[in-house]
Amino acid sequence: MRAGGFSALVPAALLACWCGAAQAYRPFDGTDAAVAETGEMEIELGALEYRRDGPDRLLFAPDVRINYGFIPGWEAVLEGVVGHGLSAGVPGTSLVENGAFLKSVLREGVLQEKPGPSVATEFGVLLPGIKAEHGTGASLAGIVSRRWDWGTVHFNAAAALTREQHGDLFVDTIIEGPHDWAVRPVAEIFYERDFGQFKTRSALVGAIWQVKDNIAVDFAVRAAHVNDHTAGEIRAGVTFAFGVTKGPDILSGLTATARKSLNQ
Repeated sequence: MRAGGFSALVPAALLACWCGAAQAYRPFDGTDAAVAETGEMEIELGALEYRRDGPDRLLFAPDVRINYGFIPGWEAVLEGVVGHGLSAGVPGTSLVENGAFLKSVLREGVLQEKPGPSVATEFGVLLPGIKAEHGTGASLAGIVSRRWDWGTVHFNAAAALTREQHGDLFVDTIIEGPHDWAVRPVAEIFYERDFGQFKTRSALVGAIWQVKDNIAVDFAVRAAHVNDHTAGEIRAGVTFAFGVTKGPDILSGLTATARKSLNQ
């Protein structure tokens, strides 16, 4: 969710606007009804991204989301974006879009290699930024994913209390090409309404290259209409996952080492 109105809080709004409530799946603003495997860390990284918002220009470097599967069907999420203003009136460097979330699969389905749709929810706290987005908010999203031979569709609906204490609604649809293609075309459309602040209509087209099971490279361009002006963005990034040592494993290892030392 986004910070203030363009008339009163222009720099903050330029850095934060038209990014959906449930960011979790590059290069989209929406997400899918899946979570990281238990004991797996998934990093979504946008190393360098460019945005034009009316007459203003911005760079985002980096745009990071960290997902950790801590128990089956659940993941913990931390995210944030470092924005760099390239034009007058926009902060030189700001930390925005900070959030801490939990995501859970409510119904295992096609994304979990089971029949039927996958259903998930994501909820959490919108955290204050640095030099922008002061205040704290909260969000709640529902996600449904369904896959066919020709492609996969993800539907998102979210509601939030923004950092400026406004109501916000977000509705999103993601369409992907065939899952077994190494490079699959993707598209996304969404509508967002921050009541009393802005309305956003956005469309994205791009592609995802599935390099390996745990590595994906993405590229996309998007166009949007925000209130009475247009905006555009170029996104490129990578998503990668790896296993991490879990707390019980560490404790077991330390206990075994201690016992060995005592027996010597």
